[in-house]
Amino acid sequence: MKNLIIASTSTLHGSGYLDYIMPELEHHFKDCSTILFIPYARPGGITHDEYTGKVAEAFSKIRKNVKGIHEFENPVEAVKNAEGIFTGGGNTFLLVSQLYKFGVMEPLAEVVKNGTPYLGSSAGSNITGLTMQTTNDMPIIYPPSFKTLGMIPFNLNPHYLDADLQSKHMGETRETRIKEFHVFNSVPVLGLREGSWLDVKGDKITLKGALAARLFRQGMDAVELETGSDLGFVK
Repeated sequence: MKNLIIASTSTLHGSGYLDYIMPELEHHFKDCSTILFIPYARPGGITHDEYTGKVAEAFSKIRKNVKGIHEFENPVEAVKNAEGIFTGGGNTFLLVSQLYKFGVMEPLAEVVKNGTPYLGSSAGSNITGLTMQTTNDMPIIYPPSFKTLGMIPFNLNPHYLDADLQSKHMGETRETRIKEFHVFNSVPVLGLREGSWLDVKGDKITLKGALAARLFRQGMDAVELETGSDLGFVK
């Protein structure tokens, strides 16, 4: 049975890395002594070792060990043998390109589908959708495919921001970009605001956190979904 936490972000303003969601993670990874970390997205271009060290420090608070996938000679075997998996944020184009480069995308989808506890934040959440096409990231590298894990039957837009009506900036909004996506694509998109996450247990998908999420579907008006909503109807 699928068992995922799909978070919009790793860090809320004024708090430490993963602090806001750590109580959930302690339960989520309760049967894991070691978590396999996938640092491929490399936020700000930091090294895999630096990123893994940051994650290890955070998870030490709940007495979990962390091992980076780059530390293994065979990344596919590392995924297949993992007790739990966390894919961190950064650049989604880079993350997806690396997952394909090392042959990890398909085995990762398989183990998560079969119940290995998975945590994604930001880019690591983007890849749980059907495609990565609704990421906010710059296309710094060209992945061989936009297709991702497909653990949920829609796409995500993490870090979703509402238009600031007080701002002098009159450029395009996140909503505008998603509407552009829907000119050519019928896949629903969930705008996931900061501090919110999806809890996936089997086929049940529940919105959690303090804020509502915004659902976009082709040819329909966007709707607000309150925290606690069951997203099973989104397909």
